[in-house]
Amino acid sequence: MSVPLHLARMTQDEAARHLRENPVILLPLGSQEGQGPHVPMGDYRLSEALAERVSARSGALVAPALPFGYADFFRDYPGGMQLRPATFTALLTDMLTSLLDHGLTRLLILNGHSTNEPLIAQVARELRRQRGAVVASVDLWPSVPASLLRDLFGEVRVRGHGAEPVSSVAMHLLPGEAHALDEAPTDRRGRLFDLPLRGVSGANFEGLRVNMPVMAGEIAPDGLLGGDATRGSDEAGAAITEDLVNRLCKLVTHFQEADPPSLAPGKEPVP
Repeated sequence: MSVPLHLARMTQDEAARHLRENPVILLPLGSQEGQGPHVPMGDYRLSEALAERVSARSGALVAPALPFGYADFFRDYPGGMQLRPATFTALLTDMLTSLLDHGLTRLLILNGHSTNEPLIAQVARELRRQRGAVVASVDLWPSVPASLLRDLFGEVRVRGHGAEPVSSVAMHLLPGEAHALDEAPTDRRGRLFDLPLRGVSGANFEGLRVNMPVMAGEIAPDGLLGGDATRGSDEAGAAITEDLVNRLCKLVTHFQEADPPSLAPGKEPVP
């Protein structure tokens, strides 16, 4: 196998033939959000590009990517497009049930935006309760091993929004559109209620975790919320991509060989 299998590029008859054996279907998710001055905002393109590489090696099918996610705290960055939680969960539910209705039960979400995680879990649990379906998801960037980042970048802390692993992966998968930064920002602490922020979730006060609706621009107007984006490279991105694709292909093979749970009674595929 060497060519990605995109559902969106198939005719109805072609799709029916490919779907006859209930293959693994990959659903790429991400966001349209600020990533700093060096990486394109549409990070869903990285999820889709990884899905394409997995498809080409494993024979899994690639569903159309959902280009928007739940990213309310990025709302103050121009060019971003955010979905409300109810909109995201409704869209994802409709995408998944459209496949489940045809008895397609090997569904694997490739999620490239961390704030989507709890909403994906909510949808998956609801579908299991209502339909008996088990929808799996992989959070791509947390799945990059710390040991691999150390091998590539040394002991410097490079992981963070606007830094690694997205910066290097974008340089590899979107050549000419992403680049390493020349200089790292010096102050990304931010304050609200005159408290030092701990990212977009809130602040700390005498050992208390004080949760507040922080906007990303209150910490980093340039979109660089953490890590070090000056060390990124196409070579590092290639290594991270290969590691992810290799392990995702193994997961696809496992799912293809395993028996998925049956759909709930009364929820049989449409004829």
